[in-house]
Amino acid sequence: MPTMIKASDFEGYVTHFPMEIQKQLRVLQKLVKETAPQAVEGISYGMPAYKLNGKPLVYFAAQKKHFGFYATPSAHAVFETELAGYKKGKGSVQFPFDEKLPLGLIKKMVSYKVRELSN
Repeated sequence: MPTMIKASDFEGYVTHFPMEIQKQLRVLQKLVKETAPQAVEGISYGMPAYKLNGKPLVYFAAQKKHFGFYATPSAHAVFETELAGYKKGKGSVQFPFDEKLPLGLIKKMVSYKVRELSN
């Protein structure tokens, strides 16, 4: 699977992946759009990116064996306990392909970022 994709929009990004990964990427897209309907969708750093009030909301990407989810360090710090079972960096977390996406947790993280960026 490609790691750095040149795409100008979400659909262009998604088509680079196998069907099962495409389905999960669309689930993530739908979750973000429903949770943050005012967010602007685009591509940044070669991955789907969402901004709210001109500031980064969240990013996500399909990698070799996982989905990378990037909600910036502030959200990752708030949800540190719930993210404890996952490999993570300062502002990133890896959700392995062979595990079910924790959609409830992802939704809570997006909701947190919406509140943070709306203040």
